Amino acid sequence: MLEVSGVSRSFGSRQVLHDVSFTVGDGRMTGFVGGNGAGKTTTMRIILGVLASDSGTVTLDGTRLTSADRALFGYMPEERGLYPKMKVAEQIAYLGRLHGMSSAAAAASTDRLLDRLGLAERAGAPVESLSLGNQQRAQIAAALVHDPEVLVLDEPFSGLDPMAVETVQSVLAEHAAGGAPVLFSSHQLDIVERLCDDLVVIADGSIRATGSREALRDEHSTPRYEIEMSADAGWVRTLEGVQVIELDGDYALFEVPRGDAGSALAQTVLSRALATGPVVRFGRVHPTLSQIFKEVVQ
Repeated sequence: MLEVSGVSRSFGSRQVLHDVSFTVGDGRMTGFVGGNGAGKTTTMRIILGVLASDSGTVTLDGTRLTSADRALFGYMPEERGLYPKMKVAEQIAYLGRLHGMSSAAAAASTDRLLDRLGLAERAGAPVESLSLGNQQRAQIAAALVHDPEVLVLDEPFSGLDPMAVETVQSVLAEHAAGGAPVLFSSHQLDIVERLCDDLVVIADGSIRATGSREALRDEHSTPRYEIEMSADAGWVRTLEGVQVIELDGDYALFEVPRGDAGSALAQTVLSRALATGPVVRFGRVHPTLSQIFKEVVQ
């Protein structure tokens, strides 16, 4: 488990991180989300040892990280980090050898990753000749070539078309399934929501929320339900404690208070609906990550 604990960092008189703490579990895909300037990249650079923190620690399985530990990490920066004139396969294999792999092992890993990421046909092309999306795939291959124990990715889905997103998602999920903690930032909240197991939300250099998707949905949202019945649903808005968000004939979307009282009230709505006739559907409506993000950063 990768753990960031009490990390703070200032640049001159401007403090950009304030007591940042969160964990990335083994085999867990953790999405790191926040607006521009929130502190994501600075935090990632401190994890990688590119920047030093003013205070706090970064540990792996309870032990403070050393340079040797960080050499086993995989990192993909947001900015382009490959040699533009070098051929794609040569570049990835070279980076593998820098991580201590033999030439044969680096070449085999490179071939596997390029094939997996849909770049096998461009293996002999210079990096600069690739489209921006393909350069992004090549950078992901560079981060993965040495089979890292921890993976840290800054905006890995930037510039990728929908098909490429699906491919990269699958590759990253496979790596996490092998037991590695995976931390990735992204502005594309729909992708984060679909891929991640856990979320860390940062704003103005402070952690605003952290936990599993399900826990955050429960913690940072008012319980919302929808019901569709065979009769008009207008009576729902007459119930005390029920706030109707949307009403359209036989359909109603409504909120109830949190806790047991709210759950009981939702069941009251269902019971009364069943008394009027068949119920087509009834269930809890979970908020999207975008809705949770807006709530916790305000």
